[in-house]
Amino acid sequence: MITSSNRKRWVIPKGVIEPGQTPAEAALQEAWEEAGLVGTLQPEPAGTFLYDKWCGTCHVTVFFMEVSEEAADWPERRLRQREWVTLAGALERLDDEGLCDILRLTLGKRKVPLNS
Repeated sequence: MITSSNRKRWVIPKGVIEPGQTPAEAALQEAWEEAGLVGTLQPEPAGTFLYDKWCGTCHVTVFFMEVSEEAADWPERRLRQREWVTLAGALERLDDEGLCDILRLTLGKRKVPLNS
């Protein structure tokens, strides 16, 4: 998990899909920029949820990523904290109910924490 850029909330990396970019490409880019993580996405999204931002509603597509590299320095390191947590820890910190539902439905079936 990472903190929002104002460090007031715990979130997952997410951002705007640029023209010509796929949702998966955007997810990989945001994981690098916001959390300093490199890896491979699962081929299919885990789910989607909506949240309010910028005076509108954003539609987020969530991908799970197998992390192969965790950088000590990354573009938004000075803006955010990064922390590995278990599923229970993520559910305690997140306030996006749609994201919590995705995590419960997909990871709740597994017997491993998010950081394994």
